Amino acid sequence: MEFDGILFFPVTPFDARGRLDEAALERHLRSGLEHRPGGVFAACGTGEIHALSTAEHARVVRAAVTAAGGGVPVVAGAAGGLRTAIDQAVAARDLGADAVLLFPPYLVGAPQRGLVDYVHAVAAEAKTPVIVYQRGTMALTPECAAEIAGIPGVIGIKDGLGDLDRMARIVMAVRERRGSDFTFFNGLPTAELTVRAYTGIGVPLYSSAAFAFVPEVATAFQWAVRAGDPLADTLLEVFYRPLGRLRDRTPGYAVALVKAGLELRGGAAGGVRPPFTDPTPAELVELGAIIDAGLAAVKESAAPGASEC
Repeated sequence: MEFDGILFFPVTPFDARGRLDEAALERHLRSGLEHRPGGVFAACGTGEIHALSTAEHARVVRAAVTAAGGGVPVVAGAAGGLRTAIDQAVAARDLGADAVLLFPPYLVGAPQRGLVDYVHAVAAEAKTPVIVYQRGTMALTPECAAEIAGIPGVIGIKDGLGDLDRMARIVMAVRERRGSDFTFFNGLPTAELTVRAYTGIGVPLYSSAAFAFVPEVATAFQWAVRAGDPLADTLLEVFYRPLGRLRDRTPGYAVALVKAGLELRGGAAGGVRPPFTDPTPAELVELGAIIDAGLAAVKESAAPGASEC
């Protein structure tokens, strides 16, 4: 499976009563797809998979598959306990998703053997390509990662730990076993801050939460990084680093700020579900200024990556 472009992680909009807003979700998906992402990752972390019911998860995945129309790969999240993750993965396959992003085992720690068995159990029943999300309790050794990469159906690893030494060794171990036929992603929050470091260890793909509310900035940044254009450093200074500092103030803001940013730009996202909390009024003003600064930098540069949008 090939991913060519920024990876779009849409939010899951809720209405004023906290219910899934499918109409808003469809508009959000169509708007993002107009900027030609390399893939859509629906009902994942930014999409609040932890807060969705089984029925809501299916509705979100169905909407993403319909909106994409086969134009780009759709990857659906699978999370929770083992049986829940399997049920979500199977449902995603049946709904037409191209792959699943498998989150770590819910709440529990486990030995490396148990992590391998967990991935194997989901992949065996899902019978669809699986990308393993390394974060939290899913912290793999290079040897364990190579074994997981050898499981039929496993096509990639997304890293959310940020341990570059560990990830470099994982890349080498997996490449030795699988060759180039395996995909790695930088899945850290505000991944643009570390894209150069990850590219240096052979992981050029990254997820972009910013793409969900400022696709102009996210697309221009990707172009600038690839082209060696100074705009990349400008955007890091005026947009991504301030956004990262604001994100780090409160747990859950990696999601809450994305939804708030989408609302500030005229989209409908609603608030986040507990236990996450929404930004304060003062923080919304701060977020608005960060967005304005990023958009102004892109406009001033006339970056090809932005004008193509």
